Amino acid sequence: MKQPKPPVNVHAAYHAHIYFDATTAVQAKALCDAIDTNFDLKVGRFHEKPVGPHPCWSCQVIFEAEDFDGFIAWLEEQRNGLTIFVHGLTGNNLKDHTDYAYWLGEEKQLNLSMFL
Repeated sequence: MKQPKPPVNVHAAYHAHIYFDATTAVQAKALCDAIDTNFDLKVGRFHEKPVGPHPCWSCQVIFEAEDFDGFIAWLEEQRNGLTIFVHGLTGNNLKDHTDYAYWLGEEKQLNLSMFL
């Protein structure tokens, strides 16, 4: 199995998408609530269906380069088996979701057709 490349801080802004399903929704909600409590970051809606290119249910967190190191380290420690997709925000959606894509946990196949 291919090891996902770990996140690196090379962009001004990022999204982290916390992936979950019906069996891990309570765990993901608790993680999102903990993010909201512990960080001054924008935590998005809790989508209980696939949205955009994401193959799983998800919740998006928006953060900036200055938050990257502390937030990513905290996420890795706190994710407890959840998969988290992290990507840079450069204005090029295809590159953001491919070249600038990083994973905490199992890499998933994204639906990139909307960006082609």
